[in-house]
Amino acid sequence: MPTASDIKGTRASAGVRWLVPAKVVVFIAMLYPLARLVLLGATGGLGANPIEFITRSTGLWTLVYLCITLAVTPVRRMTGVAALLRFRRMIGLFAFFFAVLHFTTYIWFDKWFDVAAMLKDIGKRPFITVGFAAFVLLIPLAVTSPKVMVRKLGRRWQTLHRTIYLIAALAILHFWWMKAGKHDFELPKIYGSIVIVLLGWRAIAWLRTRIKRA
Repeated sequence: MPTASDIKGTRASAGVRWLVPAKVVVFIAMLYPLARLVLLGATGGLGANPIEFITRSTGLWTLVYLCITLAVTPVRRMTGVAALLRFRRMIGLFAFFFAVLHFTTYIWFDKWFDVAAMLKDIGKRPFITVGFAAFVLLIPLAVTSPKVMVRKLGRRWQTLHRTIYLIAALAILHFWWMKAGKHDFELPKIYGSIVIVLLGWRAIAWLRTRIKRA
């Protein structure tokens, strides 16, 4: 007769079996925006201003992946599927990856590594300022994402990674101000609403925890 520990071990191994292919599927799916850019670039589909197209596309997908990263915990708590947390780090790293592509396109193809011009932009153009700040804040989160850094930092790791809320707010502000020149606020309003809902959920969850502890 199988013991309780044998049953638990079987269930755990079954969980691992579905998790690995699921991660592969998610990984491939999240490469879609990059594959699309490569395909459009190879077929001349980037429009009259390819640099602007790439910059805006990579920036938008950075925001999309930030929103998905923020949504993992609420969805996990509502569904009870704890395994969803296994995907959060990968999605967050994809957000950083596209942020790097976004920033690289700006400093390379737009400014051609002209440091003086970039510093002038950061000082005089608010949407560049907050976008640069969000990117800088993303760097330590990406660097400390490996499990060895989680163990090394302990409780400080969680405190550090809470800056993702500030990063998301700065990303929305960057997006809003960027669209302000053309008075095109449809997408900023949509993503701004998503981030507000996710941050609001976090605030309510934190408040409930504090009340229970009190």
